[in-house]
Amino acid sequence: MQKLRVLVVGCGNMGASHATAYHNAAAFEICGLVSPGKSKETLNQKLGGSYPLFDEYLSALAETKPDAVCISTYPDTHEAYAIAAMEAGCHVFIEKPIADSLAGAIRVAAVAQKTGKKLVVGYILRHHPSWIKFIEIAKEMGKPLVMRMNLNQQSHGYMWDVHRNLMASLSPIVDCGVHYIDVMCQMTRSKPIRVSAIGARMTEDIPAGNYNYGQLQIHFEDGSVGWYEAGWGPMISQTAYFVKDVFGPKGSVSIVAQNASGEGKSDSVESHTKTESLRVHHADINAENEFTRADEWINLTDEPDHQGLCDREQAYFLHAIQDNVDLTDHVEDAVNSLRIAFACDESVRTGKMVVLVSGQ
Repeated sequence: MQKLRVLVVGCGNMGASHATAYHNAAAFEICGLVSPGKSKETLNQKLGGSYPLFDEYLSALAETKPDAVCISTYPDTHEAYAIAAMEAGCHVFIEKPIADSLAGAIRVAAVAQKTGKKLVVGYILRHHPSWIKFIEIAKEMGKPLVMRMNLNQQSHGYMWDVHRNLMASLSPIVDCGVHYIDVMCQMTRSKPIRVSAIGARMTEDIPAGNYNYGQLQIHFEDGSVGWYEAGWGPMISQTAYFVKDVFGPKGSVSIVAQNASGEGKSDSVESHTKTESLRVHHADINAENEFTRADEWINLTDEPDHQGLCDREQAYFLHAIQDNVDLTDHVEDAVNSLRIAFACDESVRTGKMVVLVSGQ
């Protein structure tokens, strides 16, 4: 079978991981690495030094004529890069968020539909067997659900550079929050009806008008509620930075990541996807109001590492292309989670609760 030729755009953390997945997969062939700086040379050396290198995306796209494009650049380029790729006849794998505005995300989705090209958005937790299990158990806890999640990162060194660059276009609760909003929507499969959020600007070292700490709250039509908290920067506390906890009328399920939530690991990409154990609590009580079932521990010792998850994402991308998978719901979910995240961002900036209206 002919290999799928893929152009990798963005060679930082995620781009390097996706490129490694392509490099190791027999069905893919990298036809170029694109970045404006030195990261492409570093990545190329890591992969054996044989791939063509490009400084500029559009010229690389025209020259290489790939079958697919992998976009792992900063969010302010996502919309334009994805549309250019699909209009050039390429399938697209794009890191979340799909765009740096809701209107942009809707435009990208429309081009995917118009061109018939596959558009896979990098919601890495959707490919994680432990998170799949976490969502599955949460759905068994009845309704309404209370969903509590956060990922605060005491970023420093290289990661503080990454986070500051991200905050040139988005807040943490948008860029990072879309993952966990997507998880909440999968758990409830109910319509979010209103959101509220707060934020704080903890440093002058980010663009004026943005904030590096935020917390959002979502109210769902079925009565479920959820909150998510994200903070980036050298001042962020590591105490209770990793909370993934859900409860409903029938009990609760929690991720207990004792190693991944350890000291000094809050800004480690590798630790963010570690779950390690799920604790399942049952609310069943007897006539004396005593619990009738002990808590269950599901120990997840064989979960994939970060590279393994990226390998799974690219296997899904390949499957979508080769087997003509209908990605309508996948793309709609990606746009919807971003819609909710931007509504939360609006709440931070206006100080008001935002009512979500279908089709807005």
